[in-house]
Amino acid sequence: MSLISVLRTGVSGMNAQSNRISTVAENVQNSSTTGYKRSAAEFSSLLIEGASTANYTSGAVETTIRRSIGAEGPITFTSSKTDLAIGGKGFFVVQDESQSPYLTRAGNFVVDGPSGNLVNSGGFTLLGYPIVEGKELSPALNSTDGLVPVNMASLGLRAAPSDGAAITGNLSADTPDKTGVVSKDNYSKKTSLVTYDNLGKSVTLDVYLKKSPASAAVAADPTAVPPVAAAPAVPADTWTAVVYGPDNLPLVPPAAFTFGPNGKLSSPVELDVPVPGGKTVTLDLSSTTQLAGAYDLKGTANGRAPSAVTGTEFGSDGVVYATYADGTRVGAFKIPLADVKSPDNLNPRAGNVFQTTLESGDIQIGFAGLGGLGTVKASALEQSNVDVSTELTTMIESQTVYTANSKVFMTGNELLETLMNLKR
Repeated sequence: MSLISVLRTGVSGMNAQSNRISTVAENVQNSSTTGYKRSAAEFSSLLIEGASTANYTSGAVETTIRRSIGAEGPITFTSSKTDLAIGGKGFFVVQDESQSPYLTRAGNFVVDGPSGNLVNSGGFTLLGYPIVEGKELSPALNSTDGLVPVNMASLGLRAAPSDGAAITGNLSADTPDKTGVVSKDNYSKKTSLVTYDNLGKSVTLDVYLKKSPASAAVAADPTAVPPVAAAPAVPADTWTAVVYGPDNLPLVPPAAFTFGPNGKLSSPVELDVPVPGGKTVTLDLSSTTQLAGAYDLKGTANGRAPSAVTGTEFGSDGVVYATYADGTRVGAFKIPLADVKSPDNLNPRAGNVFQTTLESGDIQIGFAGLGGLGTVKASALEQSNVDVSTELTTMIESQTVYTANSKVFMTGNELLETLMNLKR
């Protein structure tokens, strides 16, 4: 038996347990770190080749650090709308100040004041695809190309031009008939709507309504003096409407609509009104009635004035919504999720992020809930996957083994001293 190998083996055993205790210490100190993944020391024996059966030469122990990156930690819910967790497989894609991409499960994001980016506690910026109206998102499956920082400050003010409006309520059946063409100077009832142009500026539309008397159809007579033009019959309970713009000029020709005996319109009525500086608004009058009693008209129009972003919300599909001061919510970005074939072989870096390696496999990009990827949970955080009680048990066991290895070293050293004293 080689006494030198006994010393070497004892030192190797102590070094191995030192590594194990180091992983325990790191796990315990990060047991409350969002998205932290547990590390563990695994051992394998090293034998001295060429040893004979008559003389045994002790070997050593090799330490390998394994990380449970693919093991999901428990999810807890929070009050912050920008806290994110992944339920299932996948990682958020983030970048550092040098714009190098990383993967992480730490979703404790906040809006960074100076930049407007969504940044987690490690200082890494969340990446996503900008949502462009009318354009379908198609991520590069094996690349982070096309990803940009999720920046809410870049959205600025947002306005929406009106393209739809409606007038509802009752036109009094007791309204006396009025002859002539409906206009701003000849009408039975006036109401107004506020719409918005392409710049978000309010544009008031004045709607003039006139109840027309019933009349029979008139045939054309060009020989009469003066000539008589053809005119259609006008049923009873017929109204005409015309819309004026801010310049006091009509925006559409007069439109007629007739109510039936039950006080409801005989057919739907819609007017296409071009808003100055904006879109064409479809004005729907189909829900008006003509019943006895007073006028009771209400008007609504979509679109909105310029409004600033006041908050951020997330959907389970990874869509980042900007909430505006006027209460509207608009999808601004879509967060992808990334995955690799062997997550446990990712290379951990400071800040609770990971880089791909040859052993982990190449990055694959997709959207939440598709292709086996997990879902995004808003107002939630994934906690560390460390079990403190297990770590403390491991620490006690490692301490015992370390002490035993030190005894082996001391015993080997005593035997070596005895051997050295033989020549005295």
